[in-house]
Formats: sequence, C-alpha cells, structure tokens
Amino acid sequence: MPKVALLNQAGQNIGKIELNDSIFAVEPNQQVLFEVVKAQRAAMRQGTHKTKTRTEVRGGGRKPWKQKGTGRARSGSTRSPLWVGGGVVFGPTPRDYSMKVNKKVRRLALKSVLSMKVQDEKFKVLDKLSLESVQTKGMVEVLNNLNIPGKVMIILAENNEMVALSARNIPGVSVTTVSHASVYELMRSNTVVTTANAVKLYEEVLG
Repeated sequence: MPKVALLNQAGQNIGKIELNDSIFAVEPNQQVLFEVVKAQRAAMRQGTHKTKTRTEVRGGGRKPWKQKGTGRARSGSTRSPLWVGGGVVFGPTPRDYSMKVNKKVRRLALKSVLSMKVQDEKFKVLDKLSLESVQTKGMVEVLNNLNIPGKVMIILAENNEMVALSARNIPGVSVTTVSHASVYELMRSNTVVTTANAVKLYEEVLG
C-alpha cells in the first residue's frame, strides 16, 4: 500500500497514512480518462442556442412583388433565407449534449486520476481542516503552510461552510466534497488537498 505523509494545518508531518492499492495505486487508464472528461465537459454545455427558420421569423406573409413583369427575380417572402432579416437555414436548435458513461468507467477514471496525483506527489492529506470563522486570511495561511502553489482542489468528507466561504475568494482554489469531486476538476488542479476522513470515505465508496 502506498503511504503518504499525514500533515496538520501548520504543515507539520505528524505521521503516515496508508492508501488503498485498489484506489490510489492503479495503472491510470488514459482512454477512460478521455471519455469521462469529454462527457463531463459536454454536460456543462447548456444547449440553449437557437436560430429562427423562415417559418418562425415574424412577417413576410405578403409577396414582395408580382411574379412576372418586373425584371427582378421571383420572390415569395421577405423572410426567405436569401434576404437580410430572413430565416436561417440549418441553424442550431436546443439540444442536450450529455453523454452516457457507464458507472464502472466513471469509477475507473476517478481511481486513475487519484492514483496519478499520488504518483506525482500532488496528493496532500491533512488530519483535519477546520477554521474558527469565515476568514480568507486563515485559509491563505493554511495553504502557505502546506507550500502548494498553482491550482488547488480541496476535497472534504462533508460540506464545511467555514472552509468553503474562506476559500472562495482565493484565485485557483476550489472546495468540494468526495461525492461532488469530478474527474475533470481533479485533472485541472495542480495539487489535491484532502483530509483523512475523506480518504476513508473514498475507500468505502470506491473500494
């Protein structure tokens, strides 16, 4: 079983914590990661884009001029796609971009990205993470103690409003829970900071 240092909020090493091989030491599957990230990014699209066809554009019910004798091309409506202000041919319409991904594939992708963070030594485990009040300064101090630059993703076992509100104004720092951490967000982060309780919860859910 891989072992990582167990830290406190002051950045001090207070011991070691063993990680489950079947979750934090699997061979990363790049194809599975690609499929899950693609699906998660597709699900972020609202799909509310819409253009009007010639039947939906207001007006254009009267024939602009008679069929023959004017010397101009025949025309039946000012809302033809050939006219300015007319409808759009084959324009986008509302649709759902979500893609189906099997549960086993999602679980394997999550295991793969967690294992990658552990292998790259970008996985920090704290004994606990708690703040007495909502204060950005307190969260900045914790991150400075851990010496982790770049984008940081903090994963908690359960929602902690104090931590979430204290971190929301810090650029590049996001706070989530085990049940809401996505593969895409984990891939984007440089370092993952979690707690011992969150690690146990991952082992219960994915083990």
